[in-house]
Amino acid sequence: MTRIYTLTLAPSLDSATLTAQIYPEGKLRCTAPVFEPGGGGINVARAIAHLGGQATAIFPSGGATGEHLSNLLLDEHVAIDTVDAHDWTRQNLHVHAESTGEQYRFVMPGAALTDDEFRRLEEKVLTIEAGSILVISGSLPPGIDVSKLCGLVKATLEIGNIELVKPNQKELSALVNRDLTQPDDVRKAAQEIVDSGKAKRVVVSLGPQGALGVDANGSVQVVPPPVKSQSTVGAGDSMVGAMTLKLAENAPLLDMVRFGVAAGSAATLNHGTRLCSMENTQKIYDYLCS
Repeated sequence: MTRIYTLTLAPSLDSATLTAQIYPEGKLRCTAPVFEPGGGGINVARAIAHLGGQATAIFPSGGATGEHLSNLLLDEHVAIDTVDAHDWTRQNLHVHAESTGEQYRFVMPGAALTDDEFRRLEEKVLTIEAGSILVISGSLPPGIDVSKLCGLVKATLEIGNIELVKPNQKELSALVNRDLTQPDDVRKAAQEIVDSGKAKRVVVSLGPQGALGVDANGSVQVVPPPVKSQSTVGAGDSMVGAMTLKLAENAPLLDMVRFGVAAGSAATLNHGTRLCSMENTQKIYDYLCS
């Protein structure tokens, strides 16, 4: 099996809680918080583990929150490779208001990285064995711009040789520098990226409409079955994790997108920050294949 690594520059310790309703000024009585690991690449690694695969999460870890995050990942049997950081790992808060069903997500800025901490992360990335898959996902911490990230990973969309790019429609619009307003605009934009040689596959997440996948052989769209969504947190990361597993298996594009949509839909069945489960993902995947 192809080795899988993920890189998260701005990890987080996420806490989720419930309260009856949200209003200003007064004290909002909440349930005991549930703590879970957070950050794009970290959640991709978690989703891969939930789906029966293995991935190593590379990330900076600082302070008591960073230690808590690392321990939570080890409890989920996710392999970690960390760089000790001076600043404490950030902590985010997700609050579900029971009276309205609304969800509020309070996202803090990522912890700053020193030049030495960034250099040590770079060293870990550059020692990954040839033929492995590296998933880069999540926001950038303060002071780290895209050009520095490009130098770290030695591969960007502009350079090419990317196996898979997974934007949403807004992100795809930014990549091609134009609005995507017509029915076929998304497919054409994704096809342009593939035809240019910048990426071998582009899968665009479309929310309730599922996902559109494009490669050199054409395009596929997979629409999920209607499900009662409890939370969209983690749906995108679950989708990327599932598709990465299929990528490691050299699966065809249609199978990759189906499994990704199934995992993303499975994640929405949960409250708070919980990701996909193997059971729900498999049920939805079987439905999409029927």
